[in-house]
Amino acid sequence: MPGVTPSVDMNAIVGTHDILLVTLDTLRYDVAQRLAEEGRTPNLSRVLPGGGWERRHAPASFTYASHQAMLAGFLPTPAAPGPHPRLFAAAFPGSATTGERTWVFDAPDLVSGLAAAGYHTACVGGTGFFNRRSPLGSVLPDMFAESHWEPSFGVADPRSFEHQVARAAEVVTALPAQRRLFLLVNVAALHQPNWFHLPGATAADGDTPASHAAALEYVDRHIPRLFAAAASRRDCFAIVCSDHGTAYGEDGHTGHRIGHETVWTVPYAEFTLPHRPLEDPAP
Repeated sequence: MPGVTPSVDMNAIVGTHDILLVTLDTLRYDVAQRLAEEGRTPNLSRVLPGGGWERRHAPASFTYASHQAMLAGFLPTPAAPGPHPRLFAAAFPGSATTGERTWVFDAPDLVSGLAAAGYHTACVGGTGFFNRRSPLGSVLPDMFAESHWEPSFGVADPRSFEHQVARAAEVVTALPAQRRLFLLVNVAALHQPNWFHLPGATAADGDTPASHAAALEYVDRHIPRLFAAAASRRDCFAIVCSDHGTAYGEDGHTGHRIGHETVWTVPYAEFTLPHRPLEDPAP
């Protein structure tokens, strides 16, 4: 099949590995790659293939649409010309991006497909489309057998990612060892408001590319605990990516849900976290 062949055979991953999907909500590719090159995100660089991010195109320009697409198997697409066979795909006649290494599920979405394959499905939400405060905010979490959201996970809490990681670790440790797990963590820290992650900034300064970068540095400091929990039961196949980027005044644009390069171009990585049991707590 033409295009780029997936680097892993997902038919060998599904059923043998736990699966972790981390969506770094609103993270821009240019900021993520610059910080990796400058050595400012050492924990992420340690696991990223080659130490840096792959440049990809988001499936949509805002959180709800992008997660609906990703959870149907349409992960961010390599920026080079394709077609590009996908890791996961629903059974769909005429699909041009389903290859021999694609794991095909006979379900309307990846979550229910993995559930049918014996996985426990769980999500730890961050942004408003996971908060269950409205019917719309319930659509994405309702896809999972277990879902979590609380205000301390949300965009307004300066320690949101720490709280999310703690809950994700609880989800992992509560699951019977023999049960496979598909876990989605939607990270809210990059999303506006993020000014409070930049030392010395105030609300009056507003969000900037510098505060966006500082938010990623904050995530990098705490992501090792998430990775350790995810790999504590068996090998874990991890996908870490942004769902879309955001604009900070480029060409007069601010925010996302727009067709701008800063929104469509996102960082992406996939890798295996080797199994390593968590250390027993000190007596």
